[in-house]
Amino acid sequence: MDWKDLLSKERLGRTRPTNSDARSPYQRDYDRIVFSSAFRRLQDKTQVFPLAESDYVRTRLTHSLEASCVGRSLGTLVGDFAIKEGKLNGFTPQDFGNIVAAACIAHDIGNPPFGHSGEDAIRLWFKTAEKDLLAGLTPSERADFLEFEGNAQGFRILTRLQQRQNVGGLQLTYAVLGAFSKYPRESALRGMDLKKVSEKKFGFFQSESGHFEKVARALALKTKTNRAWCRHPLAFLTEAADDICYLIVDFEDGYRRGHVPFSNIEKLFKEIAFRGANGQQSSYQKINDERQKIEYLRARVINALILAVAEGFKENVAQILDGNFEQPLMSVVPFRAPLDEIERISIADVYGAPTVVQIETAGFEVLGGLLKCVVPALLVDESNRSPAERKMLALLPPELRTGTNNYEKLLNATDFVSGMTDLFAVTLFRRLKGIELPRS
Repeated sequence: MDWKDLLSKERLGRTRPTNSDARSPYQRDYDRIVFSSAFRRLQDKTQVFPLAESDYVRTRLTHSLEASCVGRSLGTLVGDFAIKEGKLNGFTPQDFGNIVAAACIAHDIGNPPFGHSGEDAIRLWFKTAEKDLLAGLTPSERADFLEFEGNAQGFRILTRLQQRQNVGGLQLTYAVLGAFSKYPRESALRGMDLKKVSEKKFGFFQSESGHFEKVARALALKTKTNRAWCRHPLAFLTEAADDICYLIVDFEDGYRRGHVPFSNIEKLFKEIAFRGANGQQSSYQKINDERQKIEYLRARVINALILAVAEGFKENVAQILDGNFEQPLMSVVPFRAPLDEIERISIADVYGAPTVVQIETAGFEVLGGLLKCVVPALLVDESNRSPAERKMLALLPPELRTGTNNYEKLLNATDFVSGMTDLFAVTLFRRLKGIELPRS
């Protein structure tokens, strides 16, 4: 793959070039995403601690902002290297940084309420629905629901649901859409190797397959099969920025919520922050407050990981551009022992904390209950709808009452439910079940 193709400034859905000014097209993409309603809803979507009482721990919105900062740094470092190695004219290191930052700011935009358990809840509901609601759909269309994926929903939001009047939705550049797409394949492909990082999930629904084909063609992504492609190289940096933030920052949030002792987090962060930094702990030793110590160490840890990931990209750039690199960049950084221990403790004590598990479990009841109300209202013919189904339909936004076939109607249902914030999902569920009534 060639950087000159991979950095395409052309926009999905636009045939005419955007008016040029001092802002790069990639900066415009970042702004379009930030000002979208789908991004704004991330402020009340679960990162780790759902509906947290503390105002310190992260939401999906703050996580996305932090990931975009890390992504910008990674992209800029790699861009400086790529421009010098490839003698790219007309591009700056900041262009690379802006592409990755825009991809990162959107990377969780398709996540449903209640974190990844929300995806599981939607999948489970379709697998255990009282009757086969997916009858008549193609195998790929069925897989879109049975294996529902937030990454594919994110691509749908960016290219169709936001700015619906436009062909291509937000009409982002092909470069940013490529860097966003960590899993450039459809849902029902056979022969995918789940050990390969780009094949373990899917990245677009059948409804957006035409959009993704345009992206892949414009970027000249290397083809694996007729429905799967090699990753855009910068997608590895989008993934790494997310990995760095959720692994390190979620661990910090675990400490803030009392699930990780100070001694544990200090020891593991120090192994990364001060590796090979003899005599550089004087500033740290002047800090007396434990929380401030952790914040200082976290900043140094993230910086160390940014530099290590950038080096890992440079060392593997030939394989990455050939489409033969199939592992996360975080797997090649020289901090595996402390990172593995951080991950082990996080799984056991942070992600497995009782409050986290309790609310994630509630998510199955809430999202399943909402789908049980919404789907029949959309699928049943108007003449056969019950009074309750007609009332439910009236609650849906007008654009979701459309759909010429069952596949489109089911997509409208998942669009509605997955787009909710945590609080709105809980509130609507309680009202539909008669547990509470709306107040004036």
